[in-house]
Amino acid sequence: MSIVRMKHKKSGVTYVYESTSYWDKEKGQARNTRVCIGKLDPDNGEILYNKRYKEQQSAKKGVGRPLSLEYKRQFYGATYLFDQIAKNLGVANDLHACFGEQYKQLLSTAYYLILEDSAPLSRFKRWSASHQHPYGEDIPSQRSSELFASVAEDAKQRFFNLQSRRRVEEEYLAYDTTSISSYSESLKQVKYGVNKDHDPLAQINLALLLGQKSRLPVCYRKLPGNMSDVSTVKKLLSDLEGMPIKKVKLVLDRGFYSQKNVNDLYMHHYKFLMASKISLKWIKSHIEEIQPHMVTRKNYSADHGLYMHSVTTGWDYNYTKPRTQEVINEKRRIYLHIYYNDQRATDEKIRFNLYLDRLEEELLNNKRDTRHEKAYQRYFIITETPKRGIRVTPSEEAIQDKEKDFGYFVLISNSIKEAKEAIEVYRSKDVIEKAYNDLKHRLNMRRTSVSSEEALEGKLFVQFVGLIFISYIKQKMEQNKLLKKYTLQGVLDEIDIIECFTQPGKATQVGEVTKKQKEIYEALGVEVIS
Repeated sequence: MSIVRMKHKKSGVTYVYESTSYWDKEKGQARNTRVCIGKLDPDNGEILYNKRYKEQQSAKKGVGRPLSLEYKRQFYGATYLFDQIAKNLGVANDLHACFGEQYKQLLSTAYYLILEDSAPLSRFKRWSASHQHPYGEDIPSQRSSELFASVAEDAKQRFFNLQSRRRVEEEYLAYDTTSISSYSESLKQVKYGVNKDHDPLAQINLALLLGQKSRLPVCYRKLPGNMSDVSTVKKLLSDLEGMPIKKVKLVLDRGFYSQKNVNDLYMHHYKFLMASKISLKWIKSHIEEIQPHMVTRKNYSADHGLYMHSVTTGWDYNYTKPRTQEVINEKRRIYLHIYYNDQRATDEKIRFNLYLDRLEEELLNNKRDTRHEKAYQRYFIITETPKRGIRVTPSEEAIQDKEKDFGYFVLISNSIKEAKEAIEVYRSKDVIEKAYNDLKHRLNMRRTSVSSEEALEGKLFVQFVGLIFISYIKQKMEQNKLLKKYTLQGVLDEIDIIECFTQPGKATQVGEVTKKQKEIYEALGVEVIS
């Protein structure tokens, strides 16, 4: 169920409808029925519910929460934690506003995915019987497929907008993509591409945006499996324009670097921090200039174990005016942050020498690989005579030219002036790698077996909602040093065993809560269960 707003062309009044999705077996597609529940207040944008809707809601609520009609003893500790997080982050309210009463099923499915750790949805019935959760009933496989298929794009985007209003302020947004393998051949965006998990399957790509400080997901987008990282930035910028984020600040890895992408970021007036290749001419010239003085005490940061140096330089910004097609060329200020790491240099040199050993062995054994021809010519002087056979001599000048850049890496930004601040912001980007790991392994997203576009969209959305809870818990665990005592699974196991007992005609009673369990609730920022 979702909320739909439609503006009447003649009167200008925006009416609000409750849209209920269902699966039409004959047509084989999702359908909708709409019921008007009120209209929008033109002054504050709030919904003015009509009389019929109010009466229906009153009848549903009755006189307080219905009492249980049977005896039940269920686990409650972990789902209570999720209920409180959903309340604190506004997840429950925002889901309700966007999906109506269907939000309870969405929450229960997300809870199940988190607690059952990669278990298939076919086991939901067993879990539902033993746990108290928002929906309170079983969601059979057929119903879960219908639930996923009913997640409308409009409702999903409004949820992203509502959540971003609550959380995104001045922080940088970490952006990255990952691949998700698929067994289905019927999904339009499933393509063969560079699979980051090395699965021999076709894939889709998932782009995710997370807050660098809050460490909470902001939104995601599904992309074709053969789309490269560098191609996704244009779509990202388009999506951000439709979101209520006043000051966009992005953190991107070097896979997103291109002259066009940097130009587009300048054109949209977005702040950015991006890794880049040291082989680019304009960057290489600055590195060569600082190299003789880089490894000095003045440039060393003990906190980060790095030598660092910042350069303020100019970016050759150009854009084409849409109407006249006139090309404008300007200089924009950009900060280049150069870093050198001793250990990284040693590791890169070891790997490089192993690579040279492999090339030399291929040459001497006459087992040349056509993919390595440029490397043979660059790093070796190769001679061959009928008497002595093949002789291979290292090209020391080329090898030294390659080795002198080992240990270096760079970041570029149009807003961060200091190298120390830049590396701290960039290193916090590892939160997105952890988020992808949680999505794929804990929330069972590594491979998808759904067969329809609608079901895939819905399942991804529920997994995204689950990721919000996991990200919040992990952040609190790190802040309050719970990671020294527990894993995420350890925390959930510790509180999940708290029971609640219901009986006919009486209020629900919660079992005993130990001191250790109380400490966990407090550390995670929720009221102790009572």
